[in-house]
Amino acid sequence: MDVRDKVYINGQWVASSGSGTLDVVDSTSEEVIATIPEGTADDVDRAVQAAAAAFPAWSATARDERAKFLNRISEGLAARTDEIAATISHEVGMPMSLSGMIQVGLPIGAFAEAAQHISDFVWEEEVGNSLVVREPVGVVGAITPWNYPLYQIALKVAPALAAGCTVVLKPSEVAPLNAFALAEVIDEVGLPPGVFNLVTGSARSWARPSPRTRWLMPSPSPGRQGPASGSCRSQPRT
Repeated sequence: MDVRDKVYINGQWVASSGSGTLDVVDSTSEEVIATIPEGTADDVDRAVQAAAAAFPAWSATARDERAKFLNRISEGLAARTDEIAATISHEVGMPMSLSGMIQVGLPIGAFAEAAQHISDFVWEEEVGNSLVVREPVGVVGAITPWNYPLYQIALKVAPALAAGCTVVLKPSEVAPLNAFALAEVIDEVGLPPGVFNLVTGSARSWARPSPRTRWLMPSPSPGRQGPASGSCRSQPRT
């Protein structure tokens, strides 16, 4: 069984401040195949603080450097295609014959496309007598569902990083193991500490988000009610 006992905050794998764990169940056999930390509100706060501290430097990082990191992440995922495909196949039940092509292929493409989009995107333009400048807004909190789990993550994380935002990710507790693989790849490519953070757990962990954070989440939350406070709302920007 795969025992994951740490969350990823500020460039390090660290223990959760709580002692709770959640079971990850194989979608075909209904056997427990892994356990993950049930992150706490304190873990989320630590992750947001790390992301906020990393934001000034990351947002000022040259766009071509951000693109290089995104391409390295894409390449890192590609190198682990078979492993990640098998993981997601167990998590959500997609046959292996399709999982590699869809469940891993689409995220690989999402990071590569975000890297390309950095150079294609119009960051500044003159409109009449005005200059419109598009800038990163800060920390992005991404809460993602279980279906197409890594692709849903990639569609939020890749554009946010491309724009110069930093990220705190909470993947679905139903299919979280692929997010650990992504965090390992991100760690291996040397993304600066705090730019990407991973806190696993249930919606209760996210009941008191920072007002400085832009929240990207499904509506309603996947399979259950969202944060109890109702204060995590989708923000249509990164």
